[in-house]
Amino acid sequence: MNFLFLGDIMGRSGRNIVVSKLPDLIKKHQIDFVVANGENSAGGFGITQAICNELFEVGVDVITSGNHIWDQKETMDFIREEKRLLRPWNWGEGTPGSGFEIFEKNNLKIGVMNLMGNVYMKKTDAVFPFIEEKIKQIRLKQEVDFLLVDIHAEITSEKQAMGYFLDGKATLVVGTHTHTPTLDFRVLEGGTAYQTDAGMCGDYKTIIGMDRDAALKRFFTGVRGERLQPGSGEGTISGVKIVGDIKTGLAKAIEPIIIGANLTKQFT
Repeated sequence: MNFLFLGDIMGRSGRNIVVSKLPDLIKKHQIDFVVANGENSAGGFGITQAICNELFEVGVDVITSGNHIWDQKETMDFIREEKRLLRPWNWGEGTPGSGFEIFEKNNLKIGVMNLMGNVYMKKTDAVFPFIEEKIKQIRLKQEVDFLLVDIHAEITSEKQAMGYFLDGKATLVVGTHTHTPTLDFRVLEGGTAYQTDAGMCGDYKTIIGMDRDAALKRFFTGVRGERLQPGSGEGTISGVKIVGDIKTGLAKAIEPIIIGANLTKQFT
């Protein structure tokens, strides 16, 4: 089974490139299931119901998120009913929405999990003790046929630690949040596909998706000042393709996809 995971969709530029390119990518590369991180899709801050619907219409099956999930007030309401939009599972008991759901596609059960790291991030439940307990109830080829995990975290070591902890227990562990694609894509020893960060779908002539002049000014002055705005240039799609083994639920292969105006790495 072929999976496509898209990195953080950043503002209108990111939405436009995904909406325009995703249907052809799905068809050309026989993608069966698409997950995209959408927490920055509404002007760089959060996501709306209208944007969710727009992404679902072009082939995204599930949207994951992270620390910006609550930036749009309406999300607190519609996430209660929209099971295809996930928030970090370890946000805390009582938080609206879900961080893990099982979806059926091609007569197979696909689990999608959204976690958030603890280092330099908003306060959440400690992610490693949390997932250590939860993963006991989500076994490959028993509760789910495949398991895709988005670990939304700031530092590379925390993401890598999650990859090794879940090796052999998940089909894919992929990092999001830093908006910069890494080159460490590989299948780990236990059979889990891994990449530290899937990158960003958006304008790469920016500073992690934000207008570079305003961002540079902050580094010179140390003053936050006006709110940053996403870059409005032509977008690039960045993510990974994973081939899953139906017999084991583990990964056969992983490769990056970067297609757009500023960076390009086509499927081989």
